[in-house]
Amino acid sequence: MEYTNKNFPPLKNDRLLKAACGIEVDKVPVWVMRQAGRYLPEFQAVRAQHDFFTVCRTPELACEVTLQPLRRYEHLDASIIFSDILVIPQALGMTVEMHPGVGPVFPEPLKDISEIDNLKEDGAVSRLTYVGDAITLTRHKIEGKVPLIGFTGAPFTLMGYMIEGGGSKTMSKTKDWLEKYPKDVHRLLSLLTRVIIDYLVMQVESGAQLLQVFESSADHLSREQFIEFSVPYLKDIRNGIKAKLEEKQLDQVPMTIFAKGGGHSLDIQAEMGYETIGLDWTVDPVEARKIVGNNITLQGNLDPQDLYKTPEEIKKLTIDMVQKFGKHRYIANLGHGITPQTPLESMTVFTESVHEVV
Repeated sequence: MEYTNKNFPPLKNDRLLKAACGIEVDKVPVWVMRQAGRYLPEFQAVRAQHDFFTVCRTPELACEVTLQPLRRYEHLDASIIFSDILVIPQALGMTVEMHPGVGPVFPEPLKDISEIDNLKEDGAVSRLTYVGDAITLTRHKIEGKVPLIGFTGAPFTLMGYMIEGGGSKTMSKTKDWLEKYPKDVHRLLSLLTRVIIDYLVMQVESGAQLLQVFESSADHLSREQFIEFSVPYLKDIRNGIKAKLEEKQLDQVPMTIFAKGGGHSLDIQAEMGYETIGLDWTVDPVEARKIVGNNITLQGNLDPQDLYKTPEEIKKLTIDMVQKFGKHRYIANLGHGITPQTPLESMTVFTESVHEVV
């Protein structure tokens, strides 16, 4: 059974892993957040037949969707398993639905702090084994072409969805909780952290070769709030995974933190133990390098909207970006996920242009 066989094909392209660990590369590695997804017609064809979370929960479908961009774009240096950050709240017993044109919706979000006690922490990760199965299957099917990235949402980001009941432009309910119930908020963040650590360790056991933690809602936090409600848990995740992999005598894997809107705290992020820091498009590469120093890899950070420009403009912007970051300890990416209407050719131009920079 391909879910249990961990005898994976050897890795042929290790640019991403080398760049994450500070080892010299022949070319800057490139991949794109949400590269497996909505902008691809082949993904839309899968979705026409299957509900979003059915694709996440069916290893064969998740594997197929993960491989789609690799077939189309020969310059990609990594794949990222097709899943969603909200599978964790689902595993804790909350209902999450994907509504067309709206995004994820929680019919019954957390309305009161007493509801934290109803979350089913015990066995949560055992309810997520389908993600591990998808990772194992994909490691075989990818045939060592590129490394496979596993991921999770960060505790604060997940908590925000669980309280708001979906995406929110203001996060007003969550901010209300931060003010009124800080103690209970920390209790919930600790619970999420424990589940995330075990979930990511399971992903490594299943074959993930690099892990990314998405703190997608950092833009709703001031620097002080980021220090209080995000940093301790992001540190715990990094340290907890290191310790558990050691305990299980598994190889350590590099980890990336991507705090969208967290440019105000790059100095703090640089001290959290992550090999790579992802940057959104609002951060200047030269300034970021000055702040984090030379011993951490930077990832990013082209504005996803730039992929709607002409091929000539995309090429120029991409080459400028890569030259600003430089070749050492750098992974090229967008500053957030690729958007649904992005022209297919734009991805070709972006990925090719990264590799053109010598």
